[in-house]
Amino acid sequence: MKFEYAPAPESRATAEIAPSYGLFVDGGFREAADGRTFKTVSPSTEEVLSEVAHGGEADVDAAVAAARAAFPGWSALPGAERAKYLFRIARLVQERARELAVLETLDNGKPIRETRDTDLPLVAAHFFYYAGWADKLPHAGLGPNPRPLGVAGQIIPWNFPLLMLAWKVAPALATGNTVVLKPAETTPLTALRFAEICRQAGLPAGVVNVVTGDGTTGAALAAHPGLDKVAFTGSTSVGRAIARSLAGTGRRLTLELGGKAANIVFDDAPLDQAVEGIVNGIFFNQGHVCCAGSRLLVQESVADELLGRLKRRLGTLRLGDPLDKNTDIGAINSPEQLARIRQLADTGDAEGATRWTAPCDLPSTGYWFPPTLFTGVTQAHRIAREEIFGPVLSVLTFRTPDEAVAKANNTPYGLSAGVWTEKGSRILWMAQRLRAGVVWSNTFNRFDPTSPFGGYQESGYGREGGRHGLEPYLDV
Repeated sequence: MKFEYAPAPESRATAEIAPSYGLFVDGGFREAADGRTFKTVSPSTEEVLSEVAHGGEADVDAAVAAARAAFPGWSALPGAERAKYLFRIARLVQERARELAVLETLDNGKPIRETRDTDLPLVAAHFFYYAGWADKLPHAGLGPNPRPLGVAGQIIPWNFPLLMLAWKVAPALATGNTVVLKPAETTPLTALRFAEICRQAGLPAGVVNVVTGDGTTGAALAAHPGLDKVAFTGSTSVGRAIARSLAGTGRRLTLELGGKAANIVFDDAPLDQAVEGIVNGIFFNQGHVCCAGSRLLVQESVADELLGRLKRRLGTLRLGDPLDKNTDIGAINSPEQLARIRQLADTGDAEGATRWTAPCDLPSTGYWFPPTLFTGVTQAHRIAREEIFGPVLSVLTFRTPDEAVAKANNTPYGLSAGVWTEKGSRILWMAQRLRAGVVWSNTFNRFDPTSPFGGYQESGYGREGGRHGLEPYLDV
């Protein structure tokens, strides 16, 4: 039985949005040097939320110069003093969590339930965690006298705008670096609100700078000779271009790129628990997750039973207004991403896979794609090889653990994997053989600031989170 829920919308008034926003450089907001702007749009309604300054090369120059000027004073502070600022930012994020969650949902399209219960608590937790490291760097196992690199250029994606900001900014500040941040073009608002929080926390001018714009702005930042370090999260193709531009320059680079994760279910797995993990693995955040479990590998003997339970569960998911607290599936972030999801899903049809779509009504405005799964998928199908970055699951089967490992590793990516079985020995056996940066055991998409995250192969290199997340920002 499917229960009906009365609408329970969160108030938009919680997050006041100004008609226009400038760049945040050297502690203040300013227009772009050439006066250019762009509009940020709500994916669920297609309404224009605000007009945002479009930074160019001159603005990147100014931001890098501000960060360079602030570096000596910030890096010279005792770690305990830097920690006070990070603790202050963490507390302000907690105090303004409801406002930030609503703003993220409006600008990104993800359900308020996810921004409120997952994103914002993790944002605050990352600042709390790295504040604790700021005065303990000699004890991090990275040498007796680790020193900050200098100015870090950080480019973040649109799927977790504020959380990806925290992943990068918190360790950079804790280690004594200064930052120039470039948020995604479609989701700039929470980064700009974070700039306000930095001012509210009394952070010295120039320590954090935010330059908004499109891919050309990001390219100008990544290639800027005044940086000591570049951190990028996004597509593999852009990551390759950044790596080429930095080759031979001596500047540090970490990349967290795409993924095509395998979620592997054995015949002894708790199937109802596995179904919840599968749903969380691929339909959380509309599938806009680099480590999404977009390939389901299920042992043949339980494939029919598992798929029956999974389809029944997908029939209960509620798609609609992201501000409604009952919504499970929100809007696709942009029309360009929606077009890519549709194109790859159509390819699945053309190549002979069988599509099943969860029964749901799509709103008449906004960018929407229903939860979808494909059966009859082989490793030759594009939907099994290419990152779709949407709510689309490819189902493959296997007979033996060796076959499961071979199929799971048959990908150019290597970001994450999940294993579902009651046998601890089998989990350890699988984890030793899966080429993935993170292997989850009887769960999926679980994150913690104390745990490192990162990939191999075309999923990038370097680690974020945990003690390992300090190393990319230190000269050791």
